[in-house]
Amino acid sequence: MIRVLEAVPNFSEGRDLEKIRALVDTVAAHDVDLLDWSADPDHHRSVLTYIGDPADVEAASLAAARFAVDHIDLRTHRGVHPRVGALDVLPFVPLHGLRMSDAVASAHRVGQAIADLGVPVFFYGHASQPPGRGLAALRRGGFEAIEAVFPESLRPDLPPHARSAHPTAGATCVGAREVLLAWNVFVSGITVADVRAIASKIRERDGGFVGLRALGLNLEGRGRLQISMNLEDPDRTSPLGVFAAIEAEVLARGGKVEGTEVIGMMPDTLVLPATADRLQILDPGSARVLSRRVAQYLEARTAGRPDISDITE
Repeated sequence: MIRVLEAVPNFSEGRDLEKIRALVDTVAAHDVDLLDWSADPDHHRSVLTYIGDPADVEAASLAAARFAVDHIDLRTHRGVHPRVGALDVLPFVPLHGLRMSDAVASAHRVGQAIADLGVPVFFYGHASQPPGRGLAALRRGGFEAIEAVFPESLRPDLPPHARSAHPTAGATCVGAREVLLAWNVFVSGITVADVRAIASKIRERDGGFVGLRALGLNLEGRGRLQISMNLEDPDRTSPLGVFAAIEAEVLARGGKVEGTEVIGMMPDTLVLPATADRLQILDPGSARVLSRRVAQYLEARTAGRPDISDITE
């Protein structure tokens, strides 16, 4: 069976396009399918999505980690998105022919290799022990909170004796998880305090939707307001329900929803045209639907394999 692993690394660089293209080229040089990449100057963050055989995905991820250590300096990094590392987050997602335990094994192998580069590693999601560790607590206070010394309550998994972050690359959060929806809703006509209040009302931590992480952000570079979200299980918690709640809160405050931006690939819950229209998705092209790209990958790999019925020895 063809095995397909996905990696969705997030890097603390969203402004230097030459550097970002070099990072993309570093990943693309390996035998993986690069499905998508995006960069946001206000978040000062770029996100890549690629799939392939676990060994190839691991190799591409380690090469990208080396690039981040060599080329991204958190001492001068400022953006609206929480971050602790040059390669800030590296999740692995089992897509075909793999179990979650396989993704965890990939996370642990790559995590060890990143730690060998001198960058402390925290495991999260299914890769942590016990499983289920979230990112919020790991990134609270950002790089500045761990630059000089790790707090007693926050020690890395690898190497366990590390006392402080890498001086320029910080620390990296390596995880294993299911497919999630990373998305941003743009709004206008309300205040920064309003978007922060709405984010607080809808996120799980404050009693809102199950599996929803949300921040209200002011994108000064673009002069826009944004509710930035991760929805951990879009099959369990409807994106339409979340969007409707946001829209109701925005309208009640005299504002307007301007559109939805999906980061990375779209899960099947967003495939239906009615859903894309209702969410006002800004770039709903079929090339960004994860299941379709995985099917294309499998078709291409299957076409290149011999029929075992023709093998006599």
